[in-house]
Amino acid sequence: MKTAALPRLRRAVCRAALVLAPLASTGAAWAQFSHVPLPLPRADAPVSGAADERSYRRDAARMVYEAFPTHVFKGQLPALMHAIAITETDIDDDGRIRAVRLVREPAAAKEVGPWVVGLIRRLERLPAPGQLRGHTWTEVWLVDRSGRFQADSLSEGQRYGR
Repeated sequence: MKTAALPRLRRAVCRAALVLAPLASTGAAWAQFSHVPLPLPRADAPVSGAADERSYRRDAARMVYEAFPTHVFKGQLPALMHAIAITETDIDDDGRIRAVRLVREPAAAKEVGPWVVGLIRRLERLPAPGQLRGHTWTEVWLVDRSGRFQADSLSEGQRYGR
């Protein structure tokens, strides 16, 4: 190779590195959302004593927390979240999940929406809505970059600043 070609080759390699570096870090961020974890087994199907939608939201979120304890973010959330998603889940009178919809997809982290929907579907059932009868559970999911989450109905708040 001629020595005159070396500077052009170096520039090309540097340009490629600048283009591929953000993609490599994005790929790492996607890794934790590439598969949906299995929930912990649960023998019973609880019945919620909730008289209103807000109380049922907390009961359903508690069940999700119990099913995926290693994915729950403990404490106050960071100032900037990786993703925020909103889901609606149709539940029959026995608590069986009939349908899950992503109502608000995360703006930038598109991989998080299907991951959250997958978490809910893996449960197969939520607390039976009791006096609310067949019900639609709406929840806001706050997800950090590591793949841990909090449901808005049980959120511990958010840190400001660093």
